[in-house]
Amino acid sequence: LTRGEALLLALMSSENRAAHTLATNYPGGIPAFIDAMNQKAAEIGMKHSHFADPTGLLSENVASAEDLTRLLSASYQYDQIRDFSTRPDLTMMIKNRPQKFVNTNRLVRTGDMDIGLQKTGFISAAGRCLVMQARVNDTPLLLVFLDSVGTQSRFADAVRVSEWYKRAPESEHQAIRSLM
Repeated sequence: LTRGEALLLALMSSENRAAHTLATNYPGGIPAFIDAMNQKAAEIGMKHSHFADPTGLLSENVASAEDLTRLLSASYQYDQIRDFSTRPDLTMMIKNRPQKFVNTNRLVRTGDMDIGLQKTGFISAAGRCLVMQARVNDTPLLLVFLDSVGTQSRFADAVRVSEWYKRAPESEHQAIRSLM
């Protein structure tokens, strides 16, 4: 795989082997990659976060909801991250055989929302998580769902928040914005 293909698979389909491969091939290897992740987190103001591995599979990886909104805002500045995280699927030839990868966010695959950036995640310690930027009523919203109960509840919650935002009076929108 090229670096671009590995990044695409890591962002789109949460392919942990691709994320690990990117870190392995980073100058200085995995330790330098993790250091760079934590340095970048500090630079963008993620005060309550720590990264311990490149895949996010270790429970030592922690981030607050507020910090995740900072990460979403910073990540949104990169066209490639937006593009890769919102692709519905991709078929690649691997060992002369077509291999189909799909986005782990069903809302991207179905087109139910105008999503500009997203990432799903799951480990037992954190539960099922979803972070995304979505445009609702022509307003960009940063949505963070942590420790969702069921396999689909994080996506259903995102749709419910979107539907609520569409129906809510403007005065309630202002209250949400002041919390951010």
